[in-house]
Amino acid sequence: MTSNSSEEVLRVNAPQHLTLPSPLEIARELAAGFAESAAERDARGGTPKAERDAIRQSGLLSLIIPEADGGLGQDWQTTLNVVREFARVDSSIAHVFGFQHLMLATVRLFSRPEQWQPWFQLTARHRWFWGNALNPLDTRTTVKKQDGWREFSGRKSFCSGALDSQMLIASGLDEETGKLLIAAVPTARSGISLADDWDNMGQRQTDSGSATFERVRVEENELLLDPGPLSTPFACLRPLIAQLIFTHIFLGIAEGSFEEARAYTLKEARPWFKSPASHIGEDPYVLAHYGEFWVGLEGVRALVQRAATLLDAAWNQGPDLGDAQRGELALAIATAKVAATRTGLDLCSRLFEVTGARSTHAALRLDRHWRNLRTQTLHDPVDYKVRELGEWALNQTLPKPTFYS
Repeated sequence: MTSNSSEEVLRVNAPQHLTLPSPLEIARELAAGFAESAAERDARGGTPKAERDAIRQSGLLSLIIPEADGGLGQDWQTTLNVVREFARVDSSIAHVFGFQHLMLATVRLFSRPEQWQPWFQLTARHRWFWGNALNPLDTRTTVKKQDGWREFSGRKSFCSGALDSQMLIASGLDEETGKLLIAAVPTARSGISLADDWDNMGQRQTDSGSATFERVRVEENELLLDPGPLSTPFACLRPLIAQLIFTHIFLGIAEGSFEEARAYTLKEARPWFKSPASHIGEDPYVLAHYGEFWVGLEGVRALVQRAATLLDAAWNQGPDLGDAQRGELALAIATAKVAATRTGLDLCSRLFEVTGARSTHAALRLDRHWRNLRTQTLHDPVDYKVRELGEWALNQTLPKPTFYS
């Protein structure tokens, strides 16, 4: 695997007819390695330190950072495709990798250039991982104004990727105004404690446990106040990016489970004794299931590609982005997310109908796909996405921007 430094050497010394590996090619090489231990690590839980370090060395942490700031200068479609590539074999890795770019988008959208540009440059130079301690629905962290700085105190849950990170996006409620304040702070800052208390049925290596803030000093220039959260149509892209990251994770899990099921069906499964087929690949019911799986996946792929294309167009508008374009993007992402949720859960459950009883052996851990997808799809209720789409379909009302839409 190439690192940033080795890529620089290649650029200088490689003959002109040679091309460097693309981000997706690098991701596929990494994913092949992750796949070898994914099932075992899913059972173990905890922090996938070796895998996170491999991503650090690959240079992919700076995918969305502009080249002028030392990054790879890729678009969102490429970045999201890398998330999806990881999700096919390891959805926990895909989750923390996706959140890396969500956190970078957060500082880009909510703060001034003199804030986000140095953070981008340091991230690219030092290969920083960013973790999440925002969670706007968890209001237990409060912010007290001091003389020239702010004090964060309280707890946060669902802090994905916080362990083994160098920077955190944290939020709290201003004690005086009740306003949500968001800051970018070093993870190692005095007063920040991260608990190893994530033990859920799925996404077991996302380190989505809790964080405690004990009188943490936050400087004024670490607060993301200008333009601030959800203040403009452009700033309102942040929740849409989050939703599309989830959608790519869902699709990646579904694609990965499909491929595992297909391999098992062809190599291990046998026709039912009443089947007219001599080989499992000719069984009419098995073929019908795979046909339905394929239709579902192809539909989600088309919706996801359309949404990612619209996201790049909106991102490139910058502060000139309007409400209508942002609303169109929100509808496209919500549609893709609903389809990915339904198709993925159906496929990850029904795959056992084409693999048979022996595929439930614990060593295979084929159930991890459903567990991971079911856990992640509960992040925010898909019913409310359907309601938003219904409001548009019937009343032509665009989704109202929130931290989840």
